[in-house]
Amino acid sequence: MMYHYGHHRRPPPCLRCHPHGYIRMVQHLIERCLLLQMSRNQCLKALAKHARVHPLVTLTVWRELQKENRDFFQAYFHSISPRQTQAGVLERYC
Repeated sequence: MMYHYGHHRRPPPCLRCHPHGYIRMVQHLIERCLLLQMSRNQCLKALAKHARVHPLVTLTVWRELQKENRDFFQAYFHSISPRQTQAGVLERYC
């Protein structure tokens, strides 16, 4: 997967070579997952599969975002919880 920087397509930054850029990229991807109303686990899986981001990196960035934005995440989890519960029930029966 190529990561978009503005209007240009560049390869994603390297964690070892450019850690700050890599973390910013992961943060941006997490924010996109939030816009899609994904749970943390869905986000971890999506970033691992589509962006090849190690789940531990995603989880670490997610936790830092959650620490810095407690009120947002409380409201976010509350808003997606009914949908997630319904999706979980459907997944078990399908």
